[in-house]
Amino acid sequence: MNTRHFCIGIVDDDDSVRMSISRLLRAAGWHVEAFASMNEVIHDERAERIDCLVTDMRMPDGDGLELQEWMLQDKPHVPVIFLSAYADVATSVQAMKRGAADFLLKPVDDGALLDSIRQAICRQAIDVMKEREHEQIKARHASLTMREQEVMQHVIEGRLNKQIAADLGISLKTVKVHRARALEKMGVHSVAKLVHACMKAGITET
Repeated sequence: MNTRHFCIGIVDDDDSVRMSISRLLRAAGWHVEAFASMNEVIHDERAERIDCLVTDMRMPDGDGLELQEWMLQDKPHVPVIFLSAYADVATSVQAMKRGAADFLLKPVDDGALLDSIRQAICRQAIDVMKEREHEQIKARHASLTMREQEVMQHVIEGRLNKQIAADLGISLKTVKVHRARALEKMGVHSVAKLVHACMKAGITET
């Protein structure tokens, strides 16, 4: 996956660290937005461009966990990577439990930081694609008529056409018509693919 068009946000109150990391990331081909504090991220419109955030754990106006909490509320799609000069196990565990992409110790190895950012961006991009796919499947399912949804559910459960006809009190021909239309609207050509699509989107527990 080509990640060069992504924008990385850097948060560190140490000017030299912030500039050093910014140069490293720009040299790697990324766009960079640098911030000196947590409040600057929260109130600066440049934060809207960020696809991944690399932040120091300790800042004058708060800590990384507070910033992570804000990110989870305002920009949940943006992965957060922590940098810290202290090997605080409890804090790192808390950050990871909240969904942090990584927790690296300062002075951070350039290669480790670049790899961490690439992996975080790729994972997030995959998650976004999956979410979009699931929404598309749900939209297709919503386009089915109530009867088509009923027939489809019976099909997913492994019922034969004649069994579905008996269960719903409709003719075998009508079942076949609804079944064909349901498959067409769901964008699949087999029952196996129908079941797989519905399970991925959480439409059925079967």
